[in-house]
Amino acid sequence: MIGMARPDRSGRVTERSLLGALRWPAGLRIDIHPHSGMVLVASAQVGQHVVGSRGELPLPASVRQMCAIVPGQPLLLAALVAHDLLVIHPASTVMRLLADLHAQVVGGRRVG
Repeated sequence: MIGMARPDRSGRVTERSLLGALRWPAGLRIDIHPHSGMVLVASAQVGQHVVGSRGELPLPASVRQMCAIVPGQPLLLAALVAHDLLVIHPASTVMRLLADLHAQVVGGRRVG
């Protein structure tokens, strides 16, 4: 499942349908880690963070900085239900991946 969200000024993002698919209730402990320009969010019994009362996920400032996430920027979220994992893709990562894909479509030429 995929969804879109925009972080607020505090770095929180909300996408309730994906949290529902993952069966992550408010108060669930989670771990949040950057990985190759993406953010991985996983449920964890002793996680450092929690799902907020309104289904918001707190993205720490260090993670936002490492992944170039800014308030209001669209993010692509993917729920990997079988793995109990939420992957957050910043717009810059999505654009880079799509540019590579589009280059393949047009025979290796870079699409601008």
